[in-house]
Amino acid sequence: QVHVVESGGGLVQAGGFTRLSCVASGNIDSINAMNWYRQAPGKQRQLVATITSSGSTNYADSVKGRFTISRTNAKNTVYLQMGSLKVEDTGVYFCNADLGSWGLRWGQGTQVTVSS
Repeated sequence: QVHVVESGGGLVQAGGFTRLSCVASGNIDSINAMNWYRQAPGKQRQLVATITSSGSTNYADSVKGRFTISRTNAKNTVYLQMGSLKVEDTGVYFCNADLGSWGLRWGQGTQVTVSS
C-alpha cells in the first residue's frame, strides 16, 4: 500500500511563490512516477507536473518556467516549487503516486489561492 499526503499552499499574492510538499509512505519502490494536478473551481482536474522514478520531469505548458518539481534522494517526498504565481493558478493541488497496473494513489489535496 502507498499513502500520499500533501502540505503547503495557502494564500499567496500574485507574483509570489510557494512550495507544496507530497510525502509518500508505504511501498514507495512500486511508484513509477509522482504527479501534481490542480483543480480550479468549476473546472476539471488537470496535470501540472510529473517526475518519474528515473528523475525525468514534465510540465504543463501553462506552468513551464514558473514551477519546478523535484524530490528528495529518498524519493519519498516530492516538491512543487511555484513561482511568478498568477490568479489563474488558484485551485486545489493534488499529488498522486502512479503505481502502474496497481493504479493511482491520491492525496487529499491542498488549497492554493493567489490574490491579485
